[in-house]
Amino acid sequence: MSVITIIGAGQMGSAMSFPARANGHEVRLVGTPLDAEIIDRARQDHWHLNLKRFLPEGVKYYQCAEMREALLGADLLIGGVSSFGVDWFCDNVLPVIPESLPVLSVTKGLLNLPDGSLITYPELYRQRLGRKLSLNAVGGPCTSYELADLDPTTVCFCGEDAQLLRKLRDMLRTDYYHISITTDVTGLEVAVALKNAYALGVSLAIGMAEKRDGKQHYNSQAALFGQSLKEMRRLLRHLGGGEDNIIFGAGDLYVTVFGGRTRMIGTLLGRGLSFAEAREELKGVTLESVVIVTRAAAAVRKKAALGELREADFPLLLHCDDIITRGREVGIPWQAFEEEYC
Repeated sequence: MSVITIIGAGQMGSAMSFPARANGHEVRLVGTPLDAEIIDRARQDHWHLNLKRFLPEGVKYYQCAEMREALLGADLLIGGVSSFGVDWFCDNVLPVIPESLPVLSVTKGLLNLPDGSLITYPELYRQRLGRKLSLNAVGGPCTSYELADLDPTTVCFCGEDAQLLRKLRDMLRTDYYHISITTDVTGLEVAVALKNAYALGVSLAIGMAEKRDGKQHYNSQAALFGQSLKEMRRLLRHLGGGEDNIIFGAGDLYVTVFGGRTRMIGTLLGRGLSFAEAREELKGVTLESVVIVTRAAAAVRKKAALGELREADFPLLLHCDDIITRGREVGIPWQAFEEEYC
């Protein structure tokens, strides 16, 4: 049995307690400064206020101020913060953990730099920390609530040390949580981060169909799904990631389109609401998809200005960005998707 400390009591971080406890590990769930109410309630009966499910028996709960206690003797740290908690995680968690403690991050996202570069969060952590840590991450088709419901899936762990990844896989794999591994950190992290941006793009078709005749239509969703994979692969190739990881990005894109906050914002925009109106309707809801759209689009536009990419190769991404940042009405650029493969 190992000791697994999860920092961040959000939905995905908390859901990771299920495979961890299924393998008999001691699990310590630590809240961020925003999770105090979640931890207080979970201490009563294991009920998670946001996940709307009971967490496994045996999970131990810690408030943020008790983090150092929760880290004592830990064999693995799971970073469970959302992309909006990255700065807090960099400033308050990574500096206090020993170099021997491996980190497995569930946080999805990319950061765009002034020169148009996009970097993954493991790379950001490495740059911000200034010392060596084992920084690993998980990606693939897995929603928090379905992980808590034990619905089978296959995810992928990435990191620089294949032997360590095998050890982490052995710690967390179950008959419902299946794990591939890769040392292509850029490839996996870029693919699963971009899915948030493109899930918003695919969801535009849902709202457009609802506005047109109130029915569900799948031709348009499928076409936008295919265009999304085409653009995701182009960015993956540009950033030096292995294209095989598009598999996990595709799976993650599929599951994201079928539910959650990204589907909601895309659907509202597709119905004809302006971004400001849609944002007001979803007031208080964190929208990581919007952050990824604007960051990825800014990077593409910068690299296009430098002659390293072509804006014409990313019509769906840039249209989503135009809606969000430039107030454009939804009007899918269908003709821009047409290509000749002969």
